[in-house]
Order: sequence, then C-alpha cells, then structure tokens
Amino acid sequence: MHKRSLGRGLSDLLSGTGTVSNRGVIEVEPDRIDPNPYQPRRAFTEEDLAELASSIQQQGVLQPVLVREVGERYQLIAGERRWRAAKMVDLPTVPCLVHNLDDLRTLMLALIENLQREDLNAVEQARAYRQMIEEFGMTQEEVADRLGRSRPAVANCLRLLSLPAEVQEAVTSGALSEGHARALLAVRDEPARLYEICQRVLKDDLNVRQTEELTRKSSGGASAPKHNRTPYEYQDDPLTGNAVEQLQQALATKVQVTRNAAGGGSINIRFHSDEDLVRLLMAIITPEGF
Repeated sequence: MHKRSLGRGLSDLLSGTGTVSNRGVIEVEPDRIDPNPYQPRRAFTEEDLAELASSIQQQGVLQPVLVREVGERYQLIAGERRWRAAKMVDLPTVPCLVHNLDDLRTLMLALIENLQREDLNAVEQARAYRQMIEEFGMTQEEVADRLGRSRPAVANCLRLLSLPAEVQEAVTSGALSEGHARALLAVRDEPARLYEICQRVLKDDLNVRQTEELTRKSSGGASAPKHNRTPYEYQDDPLTGNAVEQLQQALATKVQVTRNAAGGGSINIRFHSDEDLVRLLMAIITPEGF
C-alpha cells in the first residue's frame, strides 16, 4: 500500500507572500550559517556524513540548503547534513535559498523534510510533536492534521517520552527499535523491571515479539479484565495498539477497535463518502494493487 502523504508539504509551508527572498540562490560561507535550533534530528552518523562529504568534494552541493536571515547571520531551515558535510571538506561557500519563515514554520518544515526522507527515529518525532504542542500551543489533533498523521499515531508516539531517558537514547542510537520501545511501555511504571527487561533485550538481541512476550510474563501473564474498552485504551496494549496504528496509516483513515465482555468485538473503519468507501474496500480486498 502507498504511504499516506504528509498533510502539508514543503511547498505549502514555503508558500505565501513575502516569505521568499528575491535574491534567488546565493552563496554563503558555511561559518556564517548557524544550525537550526528546531532541527528534530539529533543523530548524524560519521559514516553517513563522510560519504556525503566525499560526494560534495567531487561535485559540490547540488541542492541549495534552505536558510532564514537572523540579524547579520543565516540560520538553517533544512539541509543540515549538506551544510555539515560542506564544512567537513572546507567548502568556501554553500548555495542557499533564503526563506523568511517564523519559528513554527521553521520547525514544521524541518520536521516534514526529515519525515519524508524517513530520517527521524520515533523518539525524535515525539520530541518534535511535543515541541509543537508545548512551545506553539498546538493540540495533538492540530499536530496530526498539519502533518497528515492520525491523532492516535501522534498520541502513541508521544507516549514514548514517558520511558526513561536511557531507553529513549537506546532508540535514538538504533540499539532499540520503535517496536521494542512500544513493548516496554507496558512496564513503564515499574522502573526496576523495565531496566531488567531492557538489558535482557539488548544482551540477547530479542526481537519485538519476544520483547512483548517477556513483558507479559514479567507481569505474571495476567490478562486484562473483561469489559467494554474504548478505542484509545489500546494504547496500553502494545501489540493491538501498534497494529491499529499501522492499519490507520495504511488506509489513511480512522480505525477503532472495541471489545465486549465475551472477548469478541468489532473493528470500525471510518469513510467520508461513497468514493472513499470504494477506495477502502479495494484497499482491503486487493491490497497488492492499491
């Protein structure tokens, strides 16, 4: 299935009267450019930068970086990898496009660029979502709408920030996957047990399923009480919650799972028109051709 596109693309954020400098592409010395304080990506591997630096040394910077003017200097909006790599090979100037954006647009553009290139890990995404909420007063619904995400996807991502700093850093470094982190949420209120499970996962190189099973066993294998559940209660069920989130992203619509006292339940998939219903039915019946 095709991935759902981001709600507001780069062109949307860069549109608007007076946001673009009329100077076109300009050459700026790398030392006159400051990093983007709203850059959601924190991990830049030396190997990745070295490979890009080698290419830049031979061919130069083929795609201009985006910057905004701050006083007498420039501040990156997007293109930090190119800027870092250019500095590594002592390139005298870097081609830049100047866009005079406010702080919110700067954060959103940097976030969207990284999401489109799949450069952000789940914790970096969550921190960017939190910044949009706390610093710019946005709701989870507004964040989801701006980025073309579902509200549960944003909410579930934010929950990763409730994990200890050590676990978050393990995700950021790549030692743990997002799936591992979601499984560990089941024991986030028991720090000692969480630490023990996390160390076991890293030591024995357990996969996500094994991690989920380990968290269940560590909790005594007790099953959840049988009662009607609201859809968002599945945020505390890593396996079901993750599956629902993936289904929502694949179908690009809201999905709700409810349970009854007998252990059964229903899956509700929302559609908005006859055409939307046909699209969803085709996606379910013939997913390989959707």
